[in-house]
Amino acid sequence: MSASAAEPVDSLRRRSRNGNHTNGVAVEDHRVGDTDTPMEITAKNNGYANGVGGGGWRSKASFMTWTTRDVVYVARHHWIPCMFAAGLLFFMGVEYTLQMIPARSEPFDLGFVATRSLNRVLASSPDLNTVLAALNTVFVLMQTTYIVWTWLVEGRARATIAALFMFTCRGILGYSTQLPLPQDFLGSGVDFPVGNVSFFLFFSGHVAGSMIASLDMKRMQRFKLAMVFDILNVLQSIRLLGTRGHYTIDLAVGVGAGILFDSLAGKYEELSRRHHLGEKTPPRNWL
Repeated sequence: MSASAAEPVDSLRRRSRNGNHTNGVAVEDHRVGDTDTPMEITAKNNGYANGVGGGGWRSKASFMTWTTRDVVYVARHHWIPCMFAAGLLFFMGVEYTLQMIPARSEPFDLGFVATRSLNRVLASSPDLNTVLAALNTVFVLMQTTYIVWTWLVEGRARATIAALFMFTCRGILGYSTQLPLPQDFLGSGVDFPVGNVSFFLFFSGHVAGSMIASLDMKRMQRFKLAMVFDILNVLQSIRLLGTRGHYTIDLAVGVGAGILFDSLAGKYEELSRRHHLGEKTPPRNWL
């Protein structure tokens, strides 16, 4: 090795011994990377990087290395999980002190309490209830039309697959645990399902279908149309609570179900593409 080639190497070694690497990251304060948090740095130094415990049982437990700086960092940059942690502690107290509803009593629903006045208005005005029910049915048809349109016309099957997953799961869950209709339920012959027939309460297909359509619109950057659907979904939820057509939990799970099954449909499409990559015959564009 020539003297000119050895000189940069010796220089790098000297800088490494002095505590500075060539990438400008100091060893003294253990900054492993620009985006590492204090706890992540501790995990890497203890040999737990990438989920591998380098030191096994001999390595120091992570919590034993936490400092005040770590706590402040988490509180500042991860305040949302901190709020959920506080919620966990709060509802643990509620769960152990809350009196259960007697078996022969009506279920308690906070949404029903909030919409008590709306329920009285709709009960005293059947014509208004019918108009709102008809508008709700129109909104359901709008959801259905958009979801089917994305597949048949635009050649994108994700929203349709998500809806198929969602309604099948809803049918299984709705049949498995059949909740009683509230005593002050206000039905209508023009409401969906049309004809005032029986339906599964858990979970809300109205809300989940609207979420699936809205998520697809946002994915396609149709933000104004998505905002319209989100607003109509909120109004739809208020009406469903007011008519006692759904419990609050049905609506909340409906939101989560729309997000979940949209994600599962995306994963299904990705797996389908990977499968077809190994075939000689290319797949059709609709899937």
